[in-house]
Amino acid sequence: MFKRTSARNWSFQFLLICLVLLSCAEDSKAGLTSTFIRQLWPSTDIPLDNEVFAVPTGHNAPQQVHITQGDYDGKAVIVSWVTTEIPGPSKVQYGKSEHQYQWSAEGTITNYTFYQYKSGYIHHCLVDGLEYDTKYYYKIGMGDSARKFWFHTPPKIDPDAAHTFGIIGDLGQTYNSLSTLEHYMQSKGQAVLFLGDLSYADRYTENDIGIRWDSWGRFAERSAAYQPWIWTVGNHEIDYMPELGEVGPFKNFIHRYATPFLASKSSDPVWYAIRRASAHIIVLSSYSPFVTYTPQWRWLREELTKVDREKTPWLIVLMHVPLYNSNEAHFMEGESMRVAFESWFVQYKVDFILSGHVHAYERSHRISNIHYNVSAGDAYPVPDKSAPVYLTVGDGGNQEGLASTFMDPQPEYSAFREASYGHSTLEIMNRTHALYHWHRNDDNNKVTADSVMFLNQYSATNCIGEKKKT
Repeated sequence: MFKRTSARNWSFQFLLICLVLLSCAEDSKAGLTSTFIRQLWPSTDIPLDNEVFAVPTGHNAPQQVHITQGDYDGKAVIVSWVTTEIPGPSKVQYGKSEHQYQWSAEGTITNYTFYQYKSGYIHHCLVDGLEYDTKYYYKIGMGDSARKFWFHTPPKIDPDAAHTFGIIGDLGQTYNSLSTLEHYMQSKGQAVLFLGDLSYADRYTENDIGIRWDSWGRFAERSAAYQPWIWTVGNHEIDYMPELGEVGPFKNFIHRYATPFLASKSSDPVWYAIRRASAHIIVLSSYSPFVTYTPQWRWLREELTKVDREKTPWLIVLMHVPLYNSNEAHFMEGESMRVAFESWFVQYKVDFILSGHVHAYERSHRISNIHYNVSAGDAYPVPDKSAPVYLTVGDGGNQEGLASTFMDPQPEYSAFREASYGHSTLEIMNRTHALYHWHRNDDNNKVTADSVMFLNQYSATNCIGEKKKT
């Protein structure tokens, strides 16, 4: 009995030491540029006749199924799908048993044209009034063509609610994209924070643009039909093509991918906010107006005042273009948004700013440049304990390939960087600690190449368990 107890005590002490070491890693000042060189598969899209794009069997069977959070607090989902031949019923049947669907919800149907491409019938159905922390089974379609899926609702809003987010950006539909998606599905992620650039269909011409939006929807279904993907738009969603007569931004995205923007009183589906478990998540659009007094600026100013860190201590912001980046690709493209919003991010002690766009991975230290003054100096970022950590996860695997040229020397604000394909997971453990991993896709293996235990900006100081004095 004594030996067993001693072993348990030793195990606990060892775990505590590991947590302390991981926590210290957040404040390590030594930047690291990984020298790992991956054997690359070609950065070309998977052929359309590949099984990863297979159309489900059955007449008019639902396809491109995906879900996202449907309300502000996680008690609803929006279920979306496409039927190609006829509209069919826009109904979701659902219940807590795999074989008994007690309830149903009615959705809406839309379609659109892009150049000469005509979309299928796109269904969006809000399923609300759900219970927290519950597995639901749902069915869409009719007869022999009906399809069945499931999802799990998050825990109720609570400062100590644990939840694991996947983080993916710039995915595309190459073999590298498939590697990223399959590796993510091996993790324990419960929802995806998607950082923009979905299909890369805009790299095609004329009607092939719409066709490649369809193929990507079938490609992502293997994950997106079973857990909510929280969508951010990137530059490849703009689809501004005046040569084809298409000048309305985000046309393909907005028709296909619903967001719960009205629940956070946003006026546009490409910026919005949700609360999930112990996190308050704000989604911004890098390619919509954001300067002073624009609708997005006004909305963000108001939304930040609604953040209740006593209920949702983790404050996370998603955008496509990184505000800090030491890669030659897209260097300083986020500078205008940084000038507009960085002081707010520091004032409200945002924990993480998640971005894509740069096709590589990078993690920053907590730094800010809010005191920049062109005439008085202070022109460089400085350490700032109230600032966010900036995480660039734009390495999903698209056909444009990796951004492999980093600035040399590595800036002091950059903690770790590597030009490889991969994804991240953010495991929120409680109100004070979150375990973060970046997973490199090393061909057939998932390799954890960067791991940090982060302390919450609001609930903890650099000492484990020590609450901030008020």
